[in-house]
Amino acid sequence: MSNDDTIKLLKECDSGAKMGIEGINGVMDKADNKQLLSILDKYLKDHEKLEEKIQDELHKFDCDEKEPAVIAKAMSWLKINVKLIKGEHDKVIADLMTEGCNMGIKSICRYLNQYSSALESIKSLCYDLVEIEENFAKDLRKFL
Repeated sequence: MSNDDTIKLLKECDSGAKMGIEGINGVMDKADNKQLLSILDKYLKDHEKLEEKIQDELHKFDCDEKEPAVIAKAMSWLKINVKLIKGEHDKVIADLMTEGCNMGIKSICRYLNQYSSALESIKSLCYDLVEIEENFAKDLRKFL
């Protein structure tokens, strides 16, 4: 039923969704604009819903979660906090989140190509994550 590509892709999707959740949580309390806060909240919920689906699949395959790489988390935290020192928080937040979306899309697409024999149901979760990231980036454009 399962193959190595399926599990590897599922774990990468898990890591990507968690990275999105952590990134949004890292800026939520720094946003000033109510509309931006609403967008952040919407996409945080979208990421969390997808993460629940991913967790269900991980349990079905009886495999461990994959946390984002420590260095990626540290760099993200550092970048967010250094850039937000400068002011214009809403523009900086929109820029940082857009960068994160683009990096997430690139990573997931790379893994979709790398683990091409994964089950379609798991690929579908990855496509869902890409769609969330694409829509999030589009909704942030008005704040750049």
